[in-house]
Amino acid sequence: MSIQQQPAPQEKQPPQYFKGIVKLVLSGDSVIIRGQPKGGPPPERQLNLSGINAPRSGRRAGGSAEETKDEPFAWDAREYLRKKLIGKEVVFTVEYKVPSSGREYGFLYLGKDATSGENIIESLVSEGLVTVRQEGIRGSTELARLAELESAAKASGKGKWASTGLQEHVRDIKWVAENPRQLVDKFKGKPVQAVVEHVRDGSTIRAFLLPDFYHITLMVSGIRCPGFKLDSEGKPDPTTTEPLAEEAKFFTETRLLQRDVQIVLESVNNNNFVGSVIHPNGNIAELLLRDGFARCVDWSIALVTGGAEKLRAAEKAAKEKKLRIWKDYVSSAPQLSAKEKQFNGKVVEIVNADSIMIKLHDGSTRKIFLASIRPPRLEDKGEEKGEKKKGFRPLYDIPWLYEAREFLRKKLIDKRVDITVDYVQPASANYPEKTCCTVLIGGANVAEALVSKGYATVIRYRQDDDQRSSRYDELLAAEMKASKTSKGVHDKKEAPTHRVADLSGDLAKSKQFLPFLQRAGRSEAVVEFVASGSRLRLYIPRETCLITFLLAGISCPRGARPNLNGAPGVQDGEPFGDAALLFTKEHCLQREVEIEVESMDKGGNFIGWLWLDNQNYSVKLVEEGLASVHFTAERSVHYRAMQIAEENAKARKLKIWANYVEKEVKAAPEEEIATERKTNYQAVVVTEVTPELRFFVQKVDLGQALEQLMNQLRQELNTNPPLAGAYVPKKGDICAAKFSDGEWYRARVEKVVGNQVNLLYIDYGNREVSIAVKCVSIPAVYAGPTAFAHEYSLACAALPKDPEDIQEVVTAFGEDTNGRQLLLNVEYKGVNGDCVTLITNETDSSQRKDIARELISDGLLCVETRREKRLLKLVNDYIAAQDAAKKRHLNIWRYGDITEDDANEFGLGKRKI
Repeated sequence: MSIQQQPAPQEKQPPQYFKGIVKLVLSGDSVIIRGQPKGGPPPERQLNLSGINAPRSGRRAGGSAEETKDEPFAWDAREYLRKKLIGKEVVFTVEYKVPSSGREYGFLYLGKDATSGENIIESLVSEGLVTVRQEGIRGSTELARLAELESAAKASGKGKWASTGLQEHVRDIKWVAENPRQLVDKFKGKPVQAVVEHVRDGSTIRAFLLPDFYHITLMVSGIRCPGFKLDSEGKPDPTTTEPLAEEAKFFTETRLLQRDVQIVLESVNNNNFVGSVIHPNGNIAELLLRDGFARCVDWSIALVTGGAEKLRAAEKAAKEKKLRIWKDYVSSAPQLSAKEKQFNGKVVEIVNADSIMIKLHDGSTRKIFLASIRPPRLEDKGEEKGEKKKGFRPLYDIPWLYEAREFLRKKLIDKRVDITVDYVQPASANYPEKTCCTVLIGGANVAEALVSKGYATVIRYRQDDDQRSSRYDELLAAEMKASKTSKGVHDKKEAPTHRVADLSGDLAKSKQFLPFLQRAGRSEAVVEFVASGSRLRLYIPRETCLITFLLAGISCPRGARPNLNGAPGVQDGEPFGDAALLFTKEHCLQREVEIEVESMDKGGNFIGWLWLDNQNYSVKLVEEGLASVHFTAERSVHYRAMQIAEENAKARKLKIWANYVEKEVKAAPEEEIATERKTNYQAVVVTEVTPELRFFVQKVDLGQALEQLMNQLRQELNTNPPLAGAYVPKKGDICAAKFSDGEWYRARVEKVVGNQVNLLYIDYGNREVSIAVKCVSIPAVYAGPTAFAHEYSLACAALPKDPEDIQEVVTAFGEDTNGRQLLLNVEYKGVNGDCVTLITNETDSSQRKDIARELISDGLLCVETRREKRLLKLVNDYIAAQDAAKKRHLNIWRYGDITEDDANEFGLGKRKI
């Protein structure tokens, strides 16, 4: 509404009236009124109300002036006017103007005209909030009316005329917060009622927090508006003021100045508070961004209560419309198609703490980088660039880099992930082009999880740089939390150290470690590098050493030796050498494996056996036709399994056996050429289940013979007790051992380490680590009978890969078979022995259930397809059960086609079925 000034009044003419909107209430008797003309800044006019004196408000100390306190009801009078007038249309008349100061005094009416509008002076007097002056009003009628209203207020004890309690209406103002951080912590992110007292610029205000009257300067979190630069006198300098600063300030003033708002204190910056201002109509930051008066700022956007998504969306909308500060905006984000921007694949390698290799659906691999994060790096302490100690290994010598790599390796390797390309960093002189992405697993941001652990930091960008992660604000919030709790790289006191012995190519060191590795038996290791199908570089955490490891018992074709800078190989590889390399790399690289070192070659390379997912990897390579059995395997316990694997590969003419011709064709066993599945069920009970879901059974019809043998053995040993310590256990011996129940049983010695003996109780299938004195030589008559417990595997069934899923299916199998008489049928001979089906032994054959099929239908077990025609019906039945479990997303299928990662950090808690 514009201020409409009539022609200069003539004597005896009616008073001149002006219209406007109340911008600010200075005190109980003074206001500032703003007009709204077309074009240009709106004129403002201060009006002092005639004929009254309001109580004076307290002032803060400044310069030579001392701090003053409120007069009673000063705040009440001002609040009365503020709540009644702010933002409202008013009419006023100027009664007189003081020539020396230029102050104008007059009457103020709330409404569109003086006739129907509320007389504000009379309302103040009626409420007992002001005192009537005997001078200052021209005309006895007005003075008499005010005097009458004042007398009525006094008689009623209203406002300042109350007889008691005046001091309760004096504010205790805290002009300065002695400990700003403590005040932030006091309110704990809860909204606080406040009144905005001043708008310095579009995103900076001063306000009173109620009811404690803390006077604060608040910077609105997450945004920055164009600001004012002050001159030497502390006033805005129009020559250096940023464009749109006045407009942004006006935008905020018209919505917040002297309005009731809620403020959420979120942080402190240079003794100024940082927080969000919530108006009944919304968050002022979001409104400023949507209208193009502000831009998001990274340093405080992570603090925004409720997240930064709405602010980013508002800014994006203003950019698209090119409003105000964005009028010349041109996006720097990459222009990609939907297919190029979003894709998924399987993680096959963690290259560094911020880069991973992805295998795509077409079989190709692609290197991507996690957007907007920086992995741990050495601090610059002034040394010359590149100066590092001899033998420097970044992975182990840069603090937290190993932990960061391990975090990603354990959570991502061999897992499917969803990828969104955020930006492409162009190639520079020293670095190739980088595709920077946001990687999600189960909906959780991998980069955010990494940053929250303190294993990476967030890159800071120029404010106008769009080349950043699509979830940049989440990264900033995660980094802030990690910094507050001093996690990872933010912990300056305790950086981890890794003293790793690199034995590769060092014959002397390798000889020193060989006895330790041999005595350790099976040891856990991580595959760090794959040089060929049978040559790997391993890190052994227990011994903190790096070794070169050669797979025992096989001959694997050698691939072409790579040259520097991607040049062609320096020598031709053997056929299928590269295929063997790729196969081992895909299955083993950065996986956790188990190894058993047997010997060492002349170059200091260790030779032994490697197990991946409880499967002998030498056997696996032979089975895939990528290696042949070496004569050195003949003395190994794994020789028979390797023979079977090689025969199967030859029969299927896989890889290196593609052109193989049998020298002598032997008649195939009847059971192999049969097209009909044969069944010869035997009644058994399961006595032991291994962690690999292999199980031992006893035949029911031999139960009495076993009991008789045990009784005779115990009677013999009790009658003629052996001399303790006279027997020295050796690997492979059949002996008698006293179990933890105090009874004697037959056992086979599997391993001897010092005084400890690993035993397999051959009649029951359970294992135990005992001591040598509990083992005795067994009389030959009792050692002769074959073992009563036989080991089997489930036919046409395969374990899931996740250790927790394996544990779950083993537990379920144990529950299904415990204490029950079952029917067993041998289906075929597998790599590790006979594979069988187990069914329940109900009298009614139609009620019998296949144990493996039940586990598959519950989503606990996978189907292993077989080529034998006689097994076709059984396999198809299993596959149908598996498909049903997939559709219902049961257990291992809960996230689709085998997504095993259920880590809490990635939001994949195991679902209870």
